[in-house]
Amino acid sequence: MRPADIETLVVPGRPALRGNLLLTALKKPDLETNAAHSALRRVSLDGGESAWTHGPRDSAPSISPDGRWVAFLRSGEGKGADGSPQLHVMPADGGDARRLTSLHLGAGEPVWAPDSRRIAFTARVPEVGRYGTADADGETPEPAAEAPRRITRMDYRIDDLGFLRDRVQRLFVVDALAEDLAEPEPLTGDGFDVTYPAWTPDGTRVVFTAPPDWGAAESDFRDVCAISADGGEPEVLVRGEGYSERPVFGADGTLFYFGQDFGEHHEAAMTGLYTAVPEFGAGPVKARRLTDIETVDCETSAGPPAPREGDVLVAVRHRGAVELRAVAVDAADAPLADLPVVYADRTALRSFTLDGSVLAAVIATPDTAGEVVLLRDGTPQVLTDYAKPVRDKGIRPMIELETTAPDGYPVHGWLVLPEGDGPHPVLRVVHGGPFTQQDWAVFDEAQVYAAAGYAVVLGNPRGSAGYGQTHGHAITHAFGTVDVDDVLALLDKALERPELDASRVGIMGGSYGGFMTSWLAAHHGERFKAAWSERAVNAWDSMVGSSDIGYTFVDAYIGADPAEQRARSPLSYAAQIKIPFMVAHSEQDWRCPLEQGQRMFVALRRAGAPAEFLLFPGEGHELSRSGRPRHRVQRFEAILEWWGRHL
Repeated sequence: MRPADIETLVVPGRPALRGNLLLTALKKPDLETNAAHSALRRVSLDGGESAWTHGPRDSAPSISPDGRWVAFLRSGEGKGADGSPQLHVMPADGGDARRLTSLHLGAGEPVWAPDSRRIAFTARVPEVGRYGTADADGETPEPAAEAPRRITRMDYRIDDLGFLRDRVQRLFVVDALAEDLAEPEPLTGDGFDVTYPAWTPDGTRVVFTAPPDWGAAESDFRDVCAISADGGEPEVLVRGEGYSERPVFGADGTLFYFGQDFGEHHEAAMTGLYTAVPEFGAGPVKARRLTDIETVDCETSAGPPAPREGDVLVAVRHRGAVELRAVAVDAADAPLADLPVVYADRTALRSFTLDGSVLAAVIATPDTAGEVVLLRDGTPQVLTDYAKPVRDKGIRPMIELETTAPDGYPVHGWLVLPEGDGPHPVLRVVHGGPFTQQDWAVFDEAQVYAAAGYAVVLGNPRGSAGYGQTHGHAITHAFGTVDVDDVLALLDKALERPELDASRVGIMGGSYGGFMTSWLAAHHGERFKAAWSERAVNAWDSMVGSSDIGYTFVDAYIGADPAEQRARSPLSYAAQIKIPFMVAHSEQDWRCPLEQGQRMFVALRRAGAPAEFLLFPGEGHELSRSGRPRHRVQRFEAILEWWGRHL
């Protein structure tokens, strides 16, 4: 796989299924337009697929309960409402799409009511005079000429989106079949963000998640709330013990949702399945956790819980795989071993949907980014072949590695080898997070590097997800300790192979992986010929105030003591770095802000280290995954040029 081959790495979105109609949004980078192209595809239940829409930016298909209509989002080419994703609806048996909204910043994913007529969705509503809207004088100022923002709280912005408090996300309901469409009025106020709308079974209310006390103060907690579909005052149904998301109802009115119970230090926690029976108008009820907090970590990006008769389907992260498990509705803190397997393999289930007894999913494998499959009795029937262009260019296999750290702790990961006998130069690539997992799926980074002749070592050191909460919390207030041991232990295991060249090893990673790269270059620099540290945290003291999540993340993972923050900062040890060091950063990164890279680069140069700085304009923290296609290719080309020089 070469850098420009990212165009062939297409990813199907969460499928929509009703009867024999199966739709997915197929998204891919387009280098010619320097944007992502997305269109809806119809997948036959017998295999094969065809165009449903032609894009260029259609997404989020949703089929009405009666199977007659398809709602989806379509973005145009202009500015404002014309260029933002707007809600459209079209007949399920074909025909023209009808636009339902003209909201300036666009609409969120559609959610059909049980009556197959109304659609709930969220949308950000801008303040007057901001984001291309007219001000009180009727003028439309450019962004740099907007009035100043008065900021009174810490949760005022977030990476990859921007400022929040001047464009609050509100709840809407529209009649998709009305002949005369008026601009919809929001059901919720402008004091808090609404997320994850869902309908009650009787269609009278919309349930959603919202911050405690309707956003009165900064909080990572989210309650499960409800409001009448006709408007009125919202109410709290369940007070979350942490972050609550993706509520859904069973046919009998039982509520299910995902939740995180924040621990002592407020670090990332295992996501569990919760249930409650709401009492509308009677105040909040207490929820019950169905899954064990130590062993079950639900993958919420795969979709909401899917209630069936007697159980609920959820996706679960497990040792680099994402599996589909069933949770009994009467379970209580059930461990992973007690959850029946619906589908599990050395793969990553990206999303799924359920229609009656028919289960469709998108599953990624070590040689695919995702195919649409039907799951029958745990056996996938693959319906699409989106990965063929990638396979035709050559995909290198993932070789599983297992070893132990110096303290005897098990370490798990993979090796991706290039073609040929070697000895090959080696790249130790550390993932971000830290509470995420490298998984059993084709990874464009590893494939590009392997195609260029590098052996790539990947893994999930302590701090990662997928191996239990104790594993994930092992680096709380201990960054740069046992995680370092695990990263190096896996590298040593790979270097036992004769086709790897232990004298030519590079270290690289982004975000938390960038932190690890900087830390290892300072404390174990003799192990590596050079380093590529991308979108890294290098200084915890300034991260507290400059990052969108710094005011909570740093206390949770490092602690509030300034001396300890400095002791855990790679910047404090910049003078110890002697190897060639690349600082790569995005200009608009608000997660690990630009100053993190700037401070490190200047410190390295002042200390005499051979450091360089690669700065991407207009990009945020997600450059390598969802940045502009040409920047993604240029990044790959710069990485290969760097390692070509130093390895």
